[in-house]
Amino acid sequence: TFTKAKTILLALIAVIGLATLQTRAAVPSAMLSDLDGKTVDTATLGNEGHPVVLSFFATWCKPCMRELKAISGQYEDWEDETGVEFIAVSIDDAQDADKVRSLVLSNDWPFRVLLDPNEDLRRALGAQLVPYTFIVDGKGNVVYSHAGYNDGDEAHLIDQIRAIVNK
Repeated sequence: TFTKAKTILLALIAVIGLATLQTRAAVPSAMLSDLDGKTVDTATLGNEGHPVVLSFFATWCKPCMRELKAISGQYEDWEDETGVEFIAVSIDDAQDADKVRSLVLSNDWPFRVLLDPNEDLRRALGAQLVPYTFIVDGKGNVVYSHAGYNDGDEAHLIDQIRAIVNK
């Protein structure tokens, strides 16, 4: 009926509105550490007006490893072109910090890695699984998110970054 269709349409508009609000939220404050043990407040992550990509991963996650390897090979070009900063955020347990450090060193990742062993930032951003990637605009607002990884997703990611930079 017309009323049922109208109700469904209004519900859909509300869901889209909530999703839009959610992807425009500022990065919440969570205290993480870098591989040297230095504490980093995620609310202060900035890149001088350029976008920041936060990619949640775990050492045991095979799609995460494929994504980070693919991005690692292209990151310096992305950085030169767009000014983007890519930050990989490990959700591995605290006792696995050495495992994360070894992984980063053995792969010679050119990007920053932070540790979120209590998954504070992951939960605050609502990332349900890994890999989970967020793009933060130059004003500190989350403007894009993507769950999972399929080969080639990095091409879509850089397209999203370019769209933000070229606004």
